[in-house]
This record gives sequence, structure tokens and C-alpha cells, in this order.
Amino acid sequence: MSDNVIEDTRIQTKILRYTVGVGLAVFLAALIDWPLAFVAPVFVAKFLIDKPELNKETLYELTIAMVVTMVLGLLLSNGITQYPIPMLILVGIMMLWGYYLFTDPKWNLFATILIIAILMLPFMSISNPGMSVFLATGLASSGVVAVIIFALVHIYFPEKESSFSGYQPSPLFKQQRWYAAFRAMIISFPVVCFFFIFQISEALLTMMFIALLSLMITGEKSVKLSAFLIITNSIGGALAIGVFSVLSLAPNILFYTLFISLIALIMATQIYTKPAKAPVYATAFSTVLVLLGSTLMSSGDIDSNMFIRIFQLFMIGIYMIIVSFFLETRQWAFLKMQP
Repeated sequence: MSDNVIEDTRIQTKILRYTVGVGLAVFLAALIDWPLAFVAPVFVAKFLIDKPELNKETLYELTIAMVVTMVLGLLLSNGITQYPIPMLILVGIMMLWGYYLFTDPKWNLFATILIIAILMLPFMSISNPGMSVFLATGLASSGVVAVIIFALVHIYFPEKESSFSGYQPSPLFKQQRWYAAFRAMIISFPVVCFFFIFQISEALLTMMFIALLSLMITGEKSVKLSAFLIITNSIGGALAIGVFSVLSLAPNILFYTLFISLIALIMATQIYTKPAKAPVYATAFSTVLVLLGSTLMSSGDIDSNMFIRIFQLFMIGIYMIIVSFFLETRQWAFLKMQP
């Protein structure tokens, strides 16, 4: 009985931590509205799910990610965007490295931030290389805000006991990790090249989703996972439209923060009380935060851009199912070999 009480207390703490963390991030992003501020709540939500405990190693990992983001912005400002082929090769190499690191629990958040940065910053810097430093500062600022909030909610809402004793080593062998990384590259990189070359309208957020979703599609059952992602992102897109309609009734920061916090509370309750379905709720809520935040902070109106983004996400899901099916029906024995 006492074990159940302890577990219930831990779940309640995690729900409260998630709700307060996301709500605070939404409030600061809307109030200050720095470049790419809408990414901060997404980071907070992901950090709290993927890194349930506060420790020095997590803070160290996230700090390095912020530094690398700034360095990447400085590199892009020197004019490499004027040479598309070398730039795409560099983007591809860094994406492959990011996917490889993602298979290690110790570096998965660093890899997530890295891949987002190497897609968003070069794409936005093609027409104006000087914009890369500006955007890198904004993305790094979102990361810093997320890390601070991540630390604060753990400090003010601690669990009774901490079981952290270091990250577990990757469950995959080195060759299996490279196999997973190449799978993700085969899925995502052709679409990235297409968007980079043709500069497709509203492609920035689409590529961000491609990066995040392809991180998940590295296992053997990627066809089923791709179908799952279509469903969750469609749910997230529909929910974002509904939430925006409610927010339009009282367009002010306080109501916006409280309403998103309420949704975060509902999602957190489902995530932590129903672990089997947690990925559905977490992915759908991330979609809501990205679509809603980017729309509110760019135009403030629910125009055709949001529907274009939702349609692009749906098409990406179809594309991922096709490519994943192709990969699963091929034999990659030379990559699956154990050392």
C-alpha cells in the first residue's frame, strides 16, 4: 500500500512539474517574443519527458548543445550558404552524426537540438547569411530558457527519492547505431535537399518535424511507427486549430498561458498515468505547441499557412510510410552484424 502511495505522489509531482514548466515557458515566450521563442515550450515539454531527473550530466549536455548552436550560426554567417552543394554535404554529415548520437541515452537531447539547428539555421540563412547568427542566438536563447525552467521545476517540485546513478549505455552495438543513423538519413535527407534546393514556402517547420520524426523512425517496425505519427500529428493539428479558435475569444497573454497550461495538465495526466499511450499524447502536444506558437508569434491569425503546414505534415507521414516499407523489405545484413 505504501509503495502505491509513493508512486502516486511521484506521478502527481511529475504532472505538476510538466504543467508548470510548459505554462511558464509559454508565458515567457509570448511575453518576450525573442526569435524562435516558440521552440522553448517544445524543448521544455521534451526535456521533462525524456529526462525525468535533474542531474549535472543533463545540464552539461544541454549547455554543450547551446554552444554548438552558436558556433554553427557563426559558421553559416561566413558565407558557406552561397555554395549549396558543400553546404548540403555539411548538413548531411552533421545530421548523420546527430542521428548516431541520438541512439545513446546520454546524448539524445544534444542530438535533437543539433539536428533542429542544422536544419533551421542554414535554411533561413540562404537568402541572408547574416541572419544565421540572429537565429542561432534566438534558438540558443530558447534552449537556455528551457534548461532554466527544467532545472527550476525540478528544484521546486522534487521527488522524494532520486534513483539516478548515471545514464545506461546504448542498448545497440556500434554497427547497429550506424544502421539506425543511416535509416534516418535515407528517410529525411532527400526531403531536406528538396526543400533546400527549391526553397519551398512554409518548409521551415516542416523540416523541423521531419528531423524530429525521423529520429523516432530508426527501429525495425518503422512502417507502423510512421502510421502512428500520421495519426498523432493529425490529432495535434486538429487540436491546434481548436485551441486557436478558443484563444481567439480572449486574445491576451494571461488567458493564453492559463489555457495552454490546462491542456498541458490534461496531457501530462494521460502521459504519466497511461505510459503505454504516452507517445501519442506527447507527440500530439508537441505538434500543438509548434503549430500554435509559430502561428501566434508570426501573424497572430489562423490563416492558410497553418493548414498548409498540417497538410505538409500529413504528406510527410505518407512519404515516411513508403520509405520505411522500402527499408524494411531490404536486407542490410552488413549493417546489422554484431561486432
